[in-house]
Amino acid sequence: MTWKAFHNRGETLRSVIAAAADRRDGLLPMDVPGVSERFQDELDLLGALQLKWHTRLAGYIEGELSVQPMDLESAVATAWARADHELPGIRKIIDHYRDHPVDDAMAQAVARFTSKEHHYLAAMAGRAGIGREEGQRIGAAIEERARTTRPGTPAIEVVEEAPRRPLLERLRAVVAA
Repeated sequence: MTWKAFHNRGETLRSVIAAAADRRDGLLPMDVPGVSERFQDELDLLGALQLKWHTRLAGYIEGELSVQPMDLESAVATAWARADHELPGIRKIIDHYRDHPVDDAMAQAVARFTSKEHHYLAAMAGRAGIGREEGQRIGAAIEERARTTRPGTPAIEVVEEAPRRPLLERLRAVVAA
C-alpha cells in the first residue's frame, strides 16, 4: 500500500467514524464516499474500526492505570467507559455485528476479537492469570460493569501553582517575620 493510499484510507476511516457517531444505528456506513474504493468489504471495514477501538481503549487503560494503580478493575472499567463515550458509533457497530454477523467469516473474526478483548480487559485488571476461559469470563464481566460506568472527569487534576519567589526574597520574608 502506497503512502497516498494509506493516507486516503485514513481519511475515509475518519469519515466513517464521524458517520457512525452521528447515526449510532450500529450499521456499517458503507455509503460514505470512498469506502468501496478503500475497503475490500464489510469485514475489512469492521476490522479497521475494531483496531481503532482497541487502540483507543488501550490508551485509556494505560492512562487510568497510571493515576489509579490500586483498583485495577475499576480503572479498566472506567477506561472502557471513556472509550465508549468517545467512540459510541464504533462500539455500537462492534456490538451489532457481534450479535448479527453477515457471514461465517465475520462471525469468526468478531468472536476472536471479542475473546481477545475480554482476555485483555481481565489481564489489565490483573485477573487473567487464572486461565484463558476464566480470563474471558472476567473480561466480559468487566465490560458489563463498564457499560454502567460513567466516565466522569479525569482522575487526576492538575493545579497550577503560583510562580515561586526567588530564594533570597523568601529568606528576607522569613527574617522580617
